[in-house]
Formats: sequence, structure tokens, C-alpha cells
Amino acid sequence: MDSDLFDSLKALGIPLPSPAYLVASVIFSFIGYIVYKRGKKDTLPRLKWTGVVLMVYPGLIDDLGLMVTCGVALSALAYHFRK
Repeated sequence: MDSDLFDSLKALGIPLPSPAYLVASVIFSFIGYIVYKRGKKDTLPRLKWTGVVLMVYPGLIDDLGLMVTCGVALSALAYHFRK
């Protein structure tokens, strides 16, 4: 039955994400949630909004390499804004 569902989705042109893409999305969204909570607690707007972007951007980027590159860059930016 699952094979029929996957075949139907492929026939409709809906691409299925790879497991690596899903894991990276969860990791960067979790990092974004932690950054957002820290920015909200310490009233640091730049840190808070960086966290929001980290939570949302994996849904906007389809390429795994680009998503990881952006995630690392945004995480480094959040580290820079931590003070």
C-alpha cells in the first residue's frame, strides 16, 4: 500500500525529501527554536529574529547542500548575536 502512495505522489510531480534532508531540517529548526527562546528571554531582537529564520527557512529551500550551508551561516550569525 505504501508503494502505491509513493508512486501516486511521484506521478503527481510531488518530490519526496530524502532522510538527510528531513534530519537537517529538524536539527536546524530545533537550533532556531533554542535561539528564538534565548533571544526572547534576553530581549535581543536580532537573536530572536535569527531564530525565527532558522525555524522557517528549511521549508523554503529544496537543495540539501544549500540548506546546510545557510543553516551553518545562520547558526554562526546567531552565535555572533548572542551577547
